[in-house]
Amino acid sequence: MKWSKSQRNVVVAAYLGWTLDAFDFFLMVFMFKDISAQLHSSMQVVSTAVLLTLGMRPIGAFLFGRLADRFGRKPALVWNILAYSALELASGFAPNMTTLLIVRALFGVAMGGEWGIGSALTMESIPPSARGFVSGLLQTGYPSGYFLASLAVYLFYDRLGWRYMFALGVLPAVIVFFIRRGVDESPAWKERQHAPSMGVLSVLRRDWKLAVYGIFLMTAFNFFSHGSQDAYPGLFLKVQHHFDTRLSSLITAISNIGAICGGLFFGYICERLGRRRTIIIAALIALPVLPFWAFGSTPLILATGAFLMQVSVQGAWGVIPVHLNELSPPEIRATFPGFVYQLGNLLAAVNLNLQVAIAEAHGNDYGLAMAIVVGTFAVVITLMVAFGPERRGIAMSAAQAARPGALAAL
Repeated sequence: MKWSKSQRNVVVAAYLGWTLDAFDFFLMVFMFKDISAQLHSSMQVVSTAVLLTLGMRPIGAFLFGRLADRFGRKPALVWNILAYSALELASGFAPNMTTLLIVRALFGVAMGGEWGIGSALTMESIPPSARGFVSGLLQTGYPSGYFLASLAVYLFYDRLGWRYMFALGVLPAVIVFFIRRGVDESPAWKERQHAPSMGVLSVLRRDWKLAVYGIFLMTAFNFFSHGSQDAYPGLFLKVQHHFDTRLSSLITAISNIGAICGGLFFGYICERLGRRRTIIIAALIALPVLPFWAFGSTPLILATGAFLMQVSVQGAWGVIPVHLNELSPPEIRATFPGFVYQLGNLLAAVNLNLQVAIAEAHGNDYGLAMAIVVGTFAVVITLMVAFGPERRGIAMSAAQAARPGALAAL
């Protein structure tokens, strides 16, 4: 079948929303050293800003998800993007470390809402046969945002400084106008709008085993991704290897090109291989890559390892938007995927502090700390997914049920 203009637009809007959300988040990880010096705080205190951002995301996922389930995916997505853009801008005006930590915690609330709403709106709107590829595309928004952040740092950071870099975070607000004009509301939400509804607690009590599985799976996934990303540019490349800002941001950009390739490729093939099998293959690629990624001695080896590691990490993640939305109870689809994802983020929010502690206990060896975390959770993900559920291709709306075998054509 041919796609409607609104279906194409909703994919673009959701991708851009997650891309620019990640862009705002990852600007922070390049700035630890300078923020620490200017605001007279230790590196451990500055890294707490990331912990707070990640830790507050479940609140945003629940609040904005409930708004989306009640009032519609489209308006909730608009409110969410405006909120995180404003808070990113406010971060650059923080006069002291305490204020910055508060603003980054509030940013975490806003950041927590976008993924669940955007993925639900997209998966409910597009043909089922396109979900795998689009899932990979949506998830590549995360490394795309990281790539844009590293590129912005490469081009502007030495001239602008950390405060003005945060001002770039207001850019996502521009896509609000695109969403309001070019995106239709989810057909699945329209069908359920006037139907008798169950409360979120009732649904979670009914599907508590699924919720517990989703939370722990997302905990493992977030340790897997943040374990490979949070300490990488600022601590591993700049502090341990003494690379300058331009070289560290260049290697980080290369890693995110790998992430985009991995997300698109594994998202595409999960329609043929299945969600679980694809995740397992992608996650296991991380194990033979670990020596090059964490213990390489030259920029070329480190860049190659970084590229391949993110092919693995974001390849596995590329299946998650469609996998969680297909597993989700339909009554709370805007809430459930984002909420379990962000609760997993909350449980994994100690990652950076944990890696810093491990590194400091081993002579500031951040490569060892990253390898321990990433290798462990590659195995954990493989085992959890191997014994977990899969509901590939389920209908989310009457329109999708009417064309279960339809071929998607962009």
